[in-house]
Amino acid sequence: MSAIDSPFTVFAVALVVQGLAVYAGDFLRRKVRPLGDKEREDLGIVRAASLTLLGLIIGFTFAMAVSRYDQRKNMEEAEANAIGTEYLRADLLPANDASHLRELLRKYTEQRISFYEARDERQIERIGVTVEKLHADLWTTVVRATAGQQTPLAALAVAGMNDVLNSQGYTQAAWWNRIPIAAWALMGLIAISCCLLVGYGEHRTRGFLLVLPLIVSISFFLIADIDSPRGGVIRVTPYNLISQYHSLKPN
Repeated sequence: MSAIDSPFTVFAVALVVQGLAVYAGDFLRRKVRPLGDKEREDLGIVRAASLTLLGLIIGFTFAMAVSRYDQRKNMEEAEANAIGTEYLRADLLPANDASHLRELLRKYTEQRISFYEARDERQIERIGVTVEKLHADLWTTVVRATAGQQTPLAALAVAGMNDVLNSQGYTQAAWWNRIPIAAWALMGLIAISCCLLVGYGEHRTRGFLLVLPLIVSISFFLIADIDSPRGGVIRVTPYNLISQYHSLKPN
């Protein structure tokens, strides 16, 4: 798990680095290069433009994080619907195969719920191995049951299983779809530059110097929290899969 997957780490690092930047700017103004009135006016224009750019980038990045979070929620719903549909289509298969398929679907749904709730990397790896095995068992069961009956009804059962397997792949792709590191680096660089400008231009009181770093760090925390599938406070809870699991009646 990288630092970006820990919103609290993002907050702490952002606050410390920006705090150092803003006080570095204050030090340059007081000890190295004092500002004249004309220079302060020009600096104010540059600072306002930089802060506007920072606000826009934070807003766009937040929108990217929210869209990815919504995508993960939609994929969870699609998974539950695909499993429920195939569970019903099991009636199209011979009785013994249908019973076996339903039992496999219950186990599969249980593993998918565990995938959403898991936090430990080793547990996630074990779930991945189990899911791959269940994929093979599910597909083999459907193919074996429909091999001797080339009918539209049999095709529905095969298509339904194909949707179940595809939905897991779409979900995994959605979880890998994160805000690029380059976007984080650009946003952090602009934030540091803005803090330097704020520190360099402040001349009334030093008590306001930490206001901007604190606000920006909270914004970074929220973006990292929403963007992180497992490490954040805001997570996708598999309500649809849990509901579907309870509706799958054991044999």
